[in-house]
Amino acid sequence: MRFVIQVARNANVTVDEERDGKIESHVNGEIDYGFVVLIGVGHDDTEEIADKMVKKLLGMRIFPDSDGKTNLSLAQVDGQLLLISQFTLYANCRKGNRPSFTDAAAPEEANRLYEYVVSKCREQVSHVETGVFGGDMHVTLTNEGPFTIILDSRDLN
Repeated sequence: MRFVIQVARNANVTVDEERDGKIESHVNGEIDYGFVVLIGVGHDDTEEIADKMVKKLLGMRIFPDSDGKTNLSLAQVDGQLLLISQFTLYANCRKGNRPSFTDAAAPEEANRLYEYVVSKCREQVSHVETGVFGGDMHVTLTNEGPFTIILDSRDLN
């Protein structure tokens, strides 16, 4: 499992949907200060791995304290979460110029684990928003810092 974590001053995700032959966009999720997290699910991922990733995500001390040091967690700043499914985090670009996504989980399993991550985050964070799994989404954010962390389950104990 892979998370790309961005500290955001604010963020939203809009989704395009076809209605009466027209494409319409609507805001599906919106947060103030917190994390925007792109979530990629690999074909070997499990709920146990998801639990470790959520624990690490919510424990990350990357918000500034009163001295400007990255020392505070999401809970300590009453931060919010915007969670976006992103299978392209498993792009394999070793051969040629067209990425392969064979390391990504099949859509049904990826969605199940994505929803599992969302539910685990909602148990601990009061404001959690999401995109739409497999949807045509547009993510807008003001990256604070900018501060971006890549978290890969292969690097966790």
